[in-house]
Amino acid sequence: MSYLPSPYKRFVESYPELAKAYEALGAKCHEAGPLDEKTRRLVKLGIAIGQQSEGAVKSHARRALNEGASVEDVRHTLVLAMTTVGFPAMIAASEWVEEMIEAKKA
Repeated sequence: MSYLPSPYKRFVESYPELAKAYEALGAKCHEAGPLDEKTRRLVKLGIAIGQQSEGAVKSHARRALNEGASVEDVRHTLVLAMTTVGFPAMIAASEWVEEMIEAKKA
């Protein structure tokens, strides 16, 4: 199931050409190096945790799980963030990640 947040849907509706270019850039960034899809998703999850972006954390946790990352892989990504972004940020992100883990189980 593909989920797109409402703000992104509005952006796509208002600026379809920009959205298309943005998505193409994202695809090229993913293709630019040697990391496999699962690893790329975990890296992006870590970045989202650092940004404290609830939507991005949920999106990248869901996508990592869909690309073969285990629940343990995703939780380890959270733990790795603790000493870089801080305990409160990691704990907040853990709630968002757990929501995605539960949704995947359902």
